[in-house]
Amino acid sequence: MKEEQEFEETDELDEIINDDTEETGGQTLYEHYRFVADAGQNLLRIDKFLVNRIENASRNKIQEAAAAGSILVNGNPVKANYKVKPADVITIEMSWPPREIEIIPEDIPLDIVYEDDALLVVNKKPGMVVHPGYGNYTGTLVNALAWHLKDHPWFQSNDPRPGLVHRIDKDTSGLLVIAKTEEAKTHLARQFFYKTTARTYQAIVWGSIKDDEGTITGNIGRNIRDRKQMTVFADESHGKPAVTHYKVLERLGYVTLVECKLETGRTHQIRVHLKHIGHTLFNDERYGGNQILKGTTFTKYKQFVNNCFSILPRQALHAKTLGFEHPTSGKFMEFDTDLPDDIVKAIEKWRGYISGRDID
Repeated sequence: MKEEQEFEETDELDEIINDDTEETGGQTLYEHYRFVADAGQNLLRIDKFLVNRIENASRNKIQEAAAAGSILVNGNPVKANYKVKPADVITIEMSWPPREIEIIPEDIPLDIVYEDDALLVVNKKPGMVVHPGYGNYTGTLVNALAWHLKDHPWFQSNDPRPGLVHRIDKDTSGLLVIAKTEEAKTHLARQFFYKTTARTYQAIVWGSIKDDEGTITGNIGRNIRDRKQMTVFADESHGKPAVTHYKVLERLGYVTLVECKLETGRTHQIRVHLKHIGHTLFNDERYGGNQILKGTTFTKYKQFVNNCFSILPRQALHAKTLGFEHPTSGKFMEFDTDLPDDIVKAIEKWRGYISGRDID
């Protein structure tokens, strides 16, 4: 069975440590990552510098990569405690070529909410993988963007993530901004890095959330028992800091419609944080939300929930609003999109179910 592909990190630093801990013995080395420190870069340990720039990289993995001689600054191997300075050129090299995926432009319709010379905002449909990967080399958002941008002078056919500066999962619907120039990509990426964008999501979760609003904190990292899952670590030395603000929009008996505002942008953040407080997303198969977690044992109730699962065959999560500073004009722009039909129909089903019923 093909592995489910979502737009999430793969831990390439695991491969660095597993394959490059021995001396290369004169083998050709290939550049896999390259960063140039800004002119205003403060002195910062290179392990801290890289952990915020390489997807799914832990400080431990970076430190081990440095010990293996895989991290270079201005062409010279450095230790993990090296202090990054302005204009430093930082590379990570391995003894095999980077994996290359040919991006095939495909004429796939896109729901474009806004577009100008610098960027476009897309309302991604549920079920669409964002970028090609194992088991999903065609039909992705990147394939669609490659077609849409094929005549654009900045577009490069060998760029695996043309214009992408943030992500949402395969089965999450909603808004994404895509850069159309190198300047716009850098500007937007900095906004996401420094958390100056505004993003809200809406989700249906299992259970009735006690408080009308609140904040969930807790470092998020990959689950050591199941690499396909993320988890919250009580020990702050593991994972990366994450903050999610939530507000109850509607109580629907055994489920709740909530709005979530991201302060950080970790993999599966909303899904993991809400499960952490006991409110797994409705029909989130990866985190157990495709089981009946609240309600009765009556057969009719089970049939009702299964009907809801059929109407909404994915996790009930939608990236509803997105705000950012336009990289050219400097104007703050905000976009909003309606909930997709599958979530709307599920909400209507739950409204009908609780109507006239006394549900605690």
